Amino acid sequence: MDKPQLGGILSKRIYTRAGDKGETGLLSGERIDKTDSRVEAYGTVDELGTTLGVAKVHASKRIADYIHGIQQKLFLVNAELATNLDSLDADDPIKDLKRITKQDVDFLEQVADELSEELPLLTNFVVPGGTKGAAFLHVARTVCRRAERRIVQFAKIQPVNQDLIKYINRLSDLIFVMARYENLAEGEGDELISRDGTRMMKKP
Repeated sequence: MDKPQLGGILSKRIYTRAGDKGETGLLSGERIDKTDSRVEAYGTVDELGTTLGVAKVHASKRIADYIHGIQQKLFLVNAELATNLDSLDADDPIKDLKRITKQDVDFLEQVADELSEELPLLTNFVVPGGTKGAAFLHVARTVCRRAERRIVQFAKIQPVNQDLIKYINRLSDLIFVMARYENLAEGEGDELISRDGTRMMKKP
């Protein structure tokens, strides 16, 4: 079976009709059902990257720059998830595609720690909202959690790079911190909720 040509443009036409019967092609060449758990996994990661793109438009430059780098990493996540390594020949160039590594996970933790140092200690739940950037980041956070659930579900069927799973888990935490940073730097701070009702967290 012919495999997709990476980087090659075969036609300017956006539609191929190849998916009209409910199947889609993997980077490794196979065609699988569009409801397959693998497709659910990388499809939700695609949704995450798009949602982050909306947040990036409304975010401060500092956060937008971080988001831009994360979006690039999410393309690597999707490439991994869309590749069945077991079906590749030993010399297949797709095997050389970059993979998510421990260093990528460490970077997310580093950024989360740096931003958290600039935020007041959190003692209650945060009501999603605030600035446009923060609000869209909160949406992206929930999409990220869903992507993680889809990936973990798929990992019960096929082996998945454990650093990739850790990356998505850390990413949802970082997105939450970035949302808080946006509300502090660009807005009035976070709105907190407790059994006593809601209140605004005062800026330090």
